Amino acid sequence: MSYGIPAAEPSAQVPVCPRHPDRPSYVRCQRCGRPACPDCQRAAAVGFQCVDCVNETARTTPEVRTVYGGAVATGKPRVTFGIIAVCAVVYALQRLIPGQVVYEQFAYNNVFATPQYGVFEPWRMLTAAFLHSPDSLLHIILNMYTLWIFGQALEPLLGRARFLALYLISAVGGSVGYLLLNPVLVPGQGLVGVVGASGAIFGLFGAMLLVQRHRGGETRQLWVLIAINGVIGFLIPQIAWQAHLGGLITGGLCAAVLAYVPRGPRQRLLQAAGLAGVLLLLIAVSWLKISL
Repeated sequence: MSYGIPAAEPSAQVPVCPRHPDRPSYVRCQRCGRPACPDCQRAAAVGFQCVDCVNETARTTPEVRTVYGGAVATGKPRVTFGIIAVCAVVYALQRLIPGQVVYEQFAYNNVFATPQYGVFEPWRMLTAAFLHSPDSLLHIILNMYTLWIFGQALEPLLGRARFLALYLISAVGGSVGYLLLNPVLVPGQGLVGVVGASGAIFGLFGAMLLVQRHRGGETRQLWVLIAINGVIGFLIPQIAWQAHLGGLITGGLCAAVLAYVPRGPRQRLLQAAGLAGVLLLLIAVSWLKISL
């Protein structure tokens, strides 16, 4: 009897990741059963799923939206924190750059001008909301704290895009309020610029008030808050109460568009058209005021 070395059995084929054929993958997707390498694995309720199955689920799962049509956003209010970050950076630039270069380029006044009176520079109606008085740290701290409080409440309710639109349009509305209710300067008086996020913040006040009423919530504390801040604007010099009023009304109009547009497949389109209408109204009113 001779003893020979048995022939080696052919080894089973090593499974490889379909997306990365050069990588052996012994972990299989719990949904489709295909191998998935570590870069293509996504944690699931039980085991792992491959990235293709995860993407397919995301495409076929209906997007959850708030009652106001915005996509449900979990986690931190990114738009709110983003606005705060921009204001903080601009404030630092105001303090660091010699002279008043930032102020002169982006502050708002009723003649839209720097050295030349009557030069139309409408972007200042928006950019002024990201500037604050460089001599008063309390100015930016109070505004950003209020933005943080109201942003955390409104941004998840409205959705990020709608909240950002509300804030920016309210900022323009604050400048329009100042334009309508403050006398236009004439040559020789000097330019008195208006800066600060207060107009946009009052827009959040108006929006929160309307949203609370729409949801059937308590509004007494909001009325008290608005009244106190409104009175302060008249008592303390160099506070533009006109911008506060303009922002408050504009924020209420924007919130009315978002809250009372009927829900359905055309909700987002109607909301976008309504917000655009508010912005066009502000532009038209400003043009009429300047033209008269």
